[in-house]
Amino acid sequence: MDENELNEIDENELNSYDFVVNEEDEVMLLLHAQESEPHNARFEVDMEEKSALLVRNENDEILLEGIDDNILDSLQDEDKLLICELKVGETDEDTQIVYAYEADLVI
Repeated sequence: MDENELNEIDENELNSYDFVVNEEDEVMLLLHAQESEPHNARFEVDMEEKSALLVRNENDEILLEGIDDNILDSLQDEDKLLICELKVGETDEDTQIVYAYEADLVI
C-alpha cells in the first residue's frame, strides 16, 4: 500500500459518521474530532438529496451524504442537533469526546 492509498483511507475514516437515536426520538451525531474548535455551528439538511452540511465554524464544513430516511424523519421535529466529536482510541475505553455541542438545525 503506497502513501496515497494510506492518505485516502485516513481521509475516508475521518469523514465517517453515525447517528444515534434515543427512546425519545432525539438524534445525536457522532463523528471524528476535527482540528478546529466548533463555533456557532449549524446543520443544514437537504431532504431531497438525503444529505446535510455541518458548518462547524466560519472556516470548517463537513458534508454528510446518504443519511437514512428514519434519521431525516426524526430531524424534522427538532430545532437543534447534539453533536459529539470523538477521538477514537484502540479500545472503547481509550475513545474520548473532544467536542460536544449543539448545532442549529436548518431544514
